[in-house]
Amino acid sequence: MKLVSDPAIADKIRKMNQRVRWQDPAIVERGIDQTRLVLEDGRSDETFSFLVVGDSGSGAHRGHNPQRQIAELMLPHHQECSFMLHTGDVIYLVGSSEYYQNNFIQPYREFLLGGEDPQRIAYDKMVFTLPILPVPGNHDYYDLPLFLSLVSLTTLPLRRLLQTKLYLDLGWHGSGQGDAYARAFLDYLKALKLPGELARHLDKNYTARTDTGRCLRYEPGCFTRLPNRYYTFRYGGIDFFALDSNTFNNPSPLPDTKEGEADRVLLARQRDDLEQKKQQMMETSAKLNPDYPNDAEQLDDLHAQLSQIEEMIVDIDKQLTTDKKTVTDIDQLEWLKLRLIKSWNTADVRGRVIYFHHPPYVTEATKWQQGQTLAIRSRLREVLNAVAEALGSLTQGRPLVDLVLNGHAHCLEHLETMDTAYADSHMHWIVCGGSGFSLRRQRTEGADLIETIADVGKQQNRLVARSHLFVGRNGYGREKRRPYSCLRIDVKDGCPPQFIIRPLVAEWYQRQWHNREIEPFMI
Repeated sequence: MKLVSDPAIADKIRKMNQRVRWQDPAIVERGIDQTRLVLEDGRSDETFSFLVVGDSGSGAHRGHNPQRQIAELMLPHHQECSFMLHTGDVIYLVGSSEYYQNNFIQPYREFLLGGEDPQRIAYDKMVFTLPILPVPGNHDYYDLPLFLSLVSLTTLPLRRLLQTKLYLDLGWHGSGQGDAYARAFLDYLKALKLPGELARHLDKNYTARTDTGRCLRYEPGCFTRLPNRYYTFRYGGIDFFALDSNTFNNPSPLPDTKEGEADRVLLARQRDDLEQKKQQMMETSAKLNPDYPNDAEQLDDLHAQLSQIEEMIVDIDKQLTTDKKTVTDIDQLEWLKLRLIKSWNTADVRGRVIYFHHPPYVTEATKWQQGQTLAIRSRLREVLNAVAEALGSLTQGRPLVDLVLNGHAHCLEHLETMDTAYADSHMHWIVCGGSGFSLRRQRTEGADLIETIADVGKQQNRLVARSHLFVGRNGYGREKRRPYSCLRIDVKDGCPPQFIIRPLVAEWYQRQWHNREIEPFMI
């Protein structure tokens, strides 16, 4: 039985455009750029710091609450950091609005206006004292399959229906095709329906003036909404680009050949095996008692494995259902290309950071060969290749992007690309996806990522990236360790800028929390 349903890409784009009233006449006539914000915090120093979290949105695990532990790790850095980036999956398992209270507002209460009384904060009325600037993850778009949606309207608990004692955090209805995320973080202009209401709102909050037009003014403690699901902002001479990778992660169609048909058969068989494993895990969980510490630990492990299997099934479904008419978010990719070119042609920009959910490079156990990973990597390369061609020698040998931040893989990882034969060569990539949800292990193949390419009729292997740091679940039995993580990143002045990466890690080991020290590193 499927536990989650992922909306079609065309539906995601259409619904999100409706929520922000994309290119409404009142917006167009004011020359407003709906993909840009100006962060008004009174600071202007080129030396600044920011925090990064990702894949955080779970409640308490059996006997421990990693998300709150990570929030407490960040609190001493609150005053020194200008903002927090979130790499997606704000709420598990299906992005439901009813889980924002326990899975976001309570853990991050010190970062919210009125956080001394978090129960009074509505998820769609949040105002941040420290800017929290997220991108949507796949779980922020997930919904319940139709059958479970109907069951959730009855009084029958889903856990009893599924015969499990796992905390599945399924919610009552799912995300509403990303609606809960939009109401929580975006400037939800769709709700402004009274005559003149939209115009007054725009004239009050879209007053910042930039080289791309008027845009939203983001004021901590006052007005903290995002203009769109993807957006950009400039801070301390660094251009930050936030992307929605959920709308360009569709795998390429399988070819109508014997090889393609063989791949379909193999994928279908893998899917059946995963469904069988999932059922076995449900049956195992029904025999465990969460009041016993050892059983509680095993339930937590089963929860992690179940979520991992569900994501693998979603990825296989995308490959099996993809056809030649698959929609890709061409508009967003074209926007990124043009904005990167503009950024490089702007004299006072000294660096560029991109962040989005799905990592193109990662050594977590299940992600490297996923269809979505291949799709994201291919489409980002196409954009960067086009940017490199347009810029020519302007970059003077520098990478097009100084740093890429991702989530999705439940770990902390620093990778560096080698000569990939594309414009994503020699770049730094950091996966920050271990901030609250169940952690995962590194793949057994190790730190080197090899890409198989076709060259003059034969297959060749190319080393495209290497992992320099991996922090994830490790050990077995009593020696099992769960190191949850976030980042503080210090940006130094100068061009190109230097970034000091400071991992902040809280490790759950033998039913106790331990602070784990990892040396900062510079890129």
